[in-house]
Amino acid sequence: MWRPSADARALHAAQRGDERELERLFRAHWARAYRAAYLVVHDAAAAEDIAQEAFLTVIRTLDRFDRSRPFGPWLHRIVVNRAIDHARARALRGEVLGDGPEPAAPPVDGFDERLIGGLAELDPEQRAVVVLRYLLEYTPGEIAALLDLPRGTVNSRLRRGLDTLRERVGEEIR
Repeated sequence: MWRPSADARALHAAQRGDERELERLFRAHWARAYRAAYLVVHDAAAAEDIAQEAFLTVIRTLDRFDRSRPFGPWLHRIVVNRAIDHARARALRGEVLGDGPEPAAPPVDGFDERLIGGLAELDPEQRAVVVLRYLLEYTPGEIAALLDLPRGTVNSRLRRGLDTLRERVGEEIR
């Protein structure tokens, strides 16, 4: 199991130019970054691109990262913001989520296929806060800080998103 202290050591070494430690961070955080992107954009290829772009952003800005802060939330903020931007652009172009042949979705603990399908029907902002809350297990306050939103906005998006999921999926959702 990867621990935050391992992140701190790897970050320190990566900031000094140790590529192996940067690769270790990548391997430790790739799956969650990819899943978060996938659940926001509901497109496996786009999710892979988004997660890769997020890691490239990390590499480019690594020298400015404050190691006293946790790495995971920083990465997730980049991933989710890029995923929201992608989903918005896709909606503006009139594209439909899941349009065309789709590679198999990544396994997501605690999310069945109906729930993943229901997430695809939410707007990107609601999708993002639901993913951050229930997949990545951030608190509403942490989500507000990650997305630079008022706490009330996060709570509202969570509530509307969960209400919509209940209507579409028909199950009890936290």
